[in-house]
Amino acid sequence: MNTNTGTEVQNVPDLIDDCWNHIGVVGDQSCVKLPANVHCRNCDVYADAAQRNLQRPVDAHYQQEWASHFRAVSDGGAVKDSSALVFRIGREWLALPTQVFDAVAPQARTHVLPHRSGGGLSGIVNIGGKLYPCMSLATLLGIDEQGAPAARGRHIFARLLLLRWEDQSYALPVADLHGIVRYAASDVHAPAATINKGLSRYLSGVITEGELRIGCLDTALIGFQLARLLR
Repeated sequence: MNTNTGTEVQNVPDLIDDCWNHIGVVGDQSCVKLPANVHCRNCDVYADAAQRNLQRPVDAHYQQEWASHFRAVSDGGAVKDSSALVFRIGREWLALPTQVFDAVAPQARTHVLPHRSGGGLSGIVNIGGKLYPCMSLATLLGIDEQGAPAARGRHIFARLLLLRWEDQSYALPVADLHGIVRYAASDVHAPAATINKGLSRYLSGVITEGELRIGCLDTALIGFQLARLLR
């Protein structure tokens, strides 16, 4: 027997309140939870929204869209066989291979070492109960840290990058962190002649990510210079 009364009831998932876009890191940053969590991704509200988003019903349009995507014939483009961590110092977006980094840490107070100030060695920092030499890439590369552009529509992630070279770890302060970028080695181009000479000698090439022009630092040369500064 057909018991359909003409009104079909469907289970509609609750709308997700994307508070992070309004009062969180992408919004006006007025959320009372933000100081304790630092970033919305550390908040339980954000985590709950992510779980509900992953558990939402998959509609036919979504399935058709991805089916079309995977049916598409490859354009034969270069294989993205390299990856790098992209960060900013002053106005310069730079990158080093992901494999040389141990971790990314919040900013920490630098303690100056007696008779060892300047020249790229800023002092030491305590990260997770361990002491690391804090090195200034800005000084080493001759970059003006005061020339940073104003943030436009995005949160700035000033961080310490923990780099390891030949069994020695270094903490590198950066003004902003873009994240990991994958690229094809064949897409690396020679640095432009207009790049300042202090920086250009440390570059192995330049890659493009969206609107960013990113200078790829010569890993061996940077590692050698960092080790030299500790002697």
